[in-house]
Amino acid sequence: MNRKRDPLKSLKIFENRLVVVVGAGVSGLAACRFLLTLGARVRLVDAKADLPKDVLLKIAPDPATAGLTLEAGPHRPEQFADADLVVLSPGVPVKKLSAVLAGVDPWRVVAEMEFASWFLSEPVIAITGTNGKTTTTTLVGHILAFAGLKPFLGGNIGTPLCDYLMSDSPADVLVIEISSFQLQNCRTFAPRVAALLNFSANHLDYHLDMEEYLSAKLNLFARQDHGCIAIAPESMRTELEARNFTRARRDYFMADTDFDCPGLPGAHNRENIAAAWRMVRPFGVTESQARAAIAGFKALPHRIEPVAEARGVLFVNDSKATTLDSVAAAVKSFDRPVRLLMGGVFKGGVVEDILPVLKERVVSVGLFGAGREVFEPALAPHFPVAWDQTLEAAVRRQFALAHAGEVILLSPATASFDAYSGYTERGRDFARAAEALQAETPVGGQNAGGRT
Repeated sequence: MNRKRDPLKSLKIFENRLVVVVGAGVSGLAACRFLLTLGARVRLVDAKADLPKDVLLKIAPDPATAGLTLEAGPHRPEQFADADLVVLSPGVPVKKLSAVLAGVDPWRVVAEMEFASWFLSEPVIAITGTNGKTTTTTLVGHILAFAGLKPFLGGNIGTPLCDYLMSDSPADVLVIEISSFQLQNCRTFAPRVAALLNFSANHLDYHLDMEEYLSAKLNLFARQDHGCIAIAPESMRTELEARNFTRARRDYFMADTDFDCPGLPGAHNRENIAAAWRMVRPFGVTESQARAAIAGFKALPHRIEPVAEARGVLFVNDSKATTLDSVAAAVKSFDRPVRLLMGGVFKGGVVEDILPVLKERVVSVGLFGAGREVFEPALAPHFPVAWDQTLEAAVRRQFALAHAGEVILLSPATASFDAYSGYTERGRDFARAAEALQAETPVGGQNAGGRT
């Protein structure tokens, strides 16, 4: 017997209720599967007009019999008017649906994370922030596993919560990465431990302004009580206390930890490590266990990840850096000259704000793809700046300028959707270009910049 699915199936909580699931990504499909288990009729809607009909076969072998339908193409009000509940996939900001949801009670619109949380009994560690969420979520799971606990990692990474609910593999602790889009549509979610890692400009192409963005982040703490723990940066203590943002016990962190982690360089990662230690302590993890686990942790792909070296020039993939603050943090993690690659769909912020950090180490900037009109006016007065249509061309141009001992760093400060399916594909393209240059470069010769 499946420990979760069979009891829930017998309840038929949503029997004959119509639930509209928005988004046919991994989490949306998981929500559909779980809703069918609960007896719901499910209408999956996705803005992609060319979405193949066989996507439904990933949910149920006989969609029509199961009560599952698909409507692809631009969203329309009538798709939602008769819904008992609307469940949003993680990447779907409610702002984009405001026109078609105008006639729907806001309380009927929830994030997939919120919906899944209604059925959880396990303790939850939930992690949000502008930068470092995935690294820190993975680190927390790594420490818990090292200490002998069985963690589940999910939310914005790994397995969707709805799929976890249908599994027969219970976890001791759920470690969940959660975005501002999801938090905007959480009504009851109250994790045992909640952490805000940092906050800076991001997603301003979706959020109305910085206040709306911060309010969404702080919604993570809104329903915690005195039995919960709220973890946040010491640098935000004054602002957060003025907002009276939670009833939970507060624990503020800063980069004061002496845990050694060669796999996570830079001051920003010392802050992430300090936050992670505070998250695992309530679950009985000792300092010696945390210290040993952290020392052996390896950096994740696309996060300040060395991928190749040619003639003494190191190529580093930080494609996950989609904000200006994450770029500054990456640049600060090096003690050698940096040739910086930036470009893509800009999500907001003031480029000039990171100039003091860039001036310490950056010797040239290579722009590629979209975003040139944002970056070039701000950076060209201070650095040699070149633009190329493609990332590979920009990599090759910067390598032609580089000297031994320098770093070519892809830290784009943008989303990647002008040219790629996501930051992972962008990072792989960078690694491919770097590895090609490594293969083309004779060992022991002069580099393209004229030094050995």
